[in-house]
Amino acid sequence: MNVASAVARVAASRRIALAVLAFARLTSSKVYLYEDFSGDWEDRWVVSDWKQDSGEAGRWEVSAGRFYADDEKSKGLRTMDDAKFYAISTRFPKFGNKGRTLVVQYSVKYDQDVVGSCAGGYLKLFPSTVDQQTLHGGADEDAYNLMFGPDVCGLDHKVHAIFHYGHEAKKLGGDEAGQVDKRIAAHTDTLTHVYTWIIRPDRTYEIKIDGGKARKGELLSDWDFLPPRRVRDPKASKPLDWVDEPKMDDPDDFKPDWWDKVPRKIKDKKARRPADWDDDVDGAWAPPMVDNPKYKGEWKRRRVENPDYRGEWKHPEIENPGFKDDPTIAKYSDFGVLALELWQLKGGTIFDNILLTDSEDEAERYLDDTYKAQREAEKRAKADFESEQRAREKAMDAADDDPDDDWPPSDDDEEYDEDDEYIGPYDDATHLAPGEDTVNWASPGNQEPPEGMKDEM
Repeated sequence: MNVASAVARVAASRRIALAVLAFARLTSSKVYLYEDFSGDWEDRWVVSDWKQDSGEAGRWEVSAGRFYADDEKSKGLRTMDDAKFYAISTRFPKFGNKGRTLVVQYSVKYDQDVVGSCAGGYLKLFPSTVDQQTLHGGADEDAYNLMFGPDVCGLDHKVHAIFHYGHEAKKLGGDEAGQVDKRIAAHTDTLTHVYTWIIRPDRTYEIKIDGGKARKGELLSDWDFLPPRRVRDPKASKPLDWVDEPKMDDPDDFKPDWWDKVPRKIKDKKARRPADWDDDVDGAWAPPMVDNPKYKGEWKRRRVENPDYRGEWKHPEIENPGFKDDPTIAKYSDFGVLALELWQLKGGTIFDNILLTDSEDEAERYLDDTYKAQREAEKRAKADFESEQRAREKAMDAADDDPDDDWPPSDDDEEYDEDDEYIGPYDDATHLAPGEDTVNWASPGNQEPPEGMKDEM
């Protein structure tokens, strides 16, 4: 066997091995839940009793919204009412993510235009033990495992990524002001957007929006699950003689004797006494004062390099004696229910293509087949919808400006009583029908008094 054929055989074997590996990964991947709200979706979802008795619970429907790429494929679960609480959930076979990747992915369309309003668009993953019929939020909310997705309220529009750990909700970036840079902004336009959260068994994560990376990193770095591994050494302190000022005043620099003698303002030499100036009337004339170009302001010593500068002092750190790692972080043995439990000041949000899987490749495939396949068509539909909306508004404005209105009536107008009996012509001078003495303008249905009548009332 020559060298060329041997190399070719090795290459072919490698391709086969890679193909087998890829097939094994594909066949071993699991889709725990996929929901597109087609068919008998109401048989798969349970609306909670929460807030039903008080009338504060919102209604759900399946709709493609005001504009869409496809009248069937674009349909999703839509909130219908303003200023309502929502709670609906679906059950799936129980699973855990220990040793496996977990991918949560779904689409949100703020069809109602939420700019300046409030509308939660997140979902929650619960253990299988949660009671779907009574599932609820609020101060005593049912304990979830994960919460993920956009939340818009006024100028605050962020993507939640929350782990329930111990008895606390651990948020992306934590609650510290210094961690705000780790938070992710949510979209607030009226197009469909896809949110993906990937949680890997090596304790790394990635959050994507519309398939593009929004943030990635390590769980222990971006969530405050545990105390820090290292802390400042309590026995260390900055030495008293430590110099951390890189610049210093020049000791050889002195203020000139003439410096303070230069005035800030001087008389304007170009000014001339007006010809019509009268000292008896206007007072003694004096030229106006202007800024002195020779005035240099407050004198300050020249700054030079500090020969004693030692750099910024950094507090030394030591291993945190209170740190103890927890290998169970972000690993849950029981996922069994997915819920949309929300508060919306403005209803109209559409949820669709909800996917739970252990395969990042599978999530990409669903993204390609749904969102990416319809994205451009939806943009065109939105443009057409907005164009038609502007045309309707323009036509309504033109109708409002029509001078051919019904006031005042013409001399030919006639009046009839409630039995359609003729009672005489309309009196244009008094604006009264025959038999009437006054007009009660405060009565429902009456217009504002005509011009000239207000002073008589």
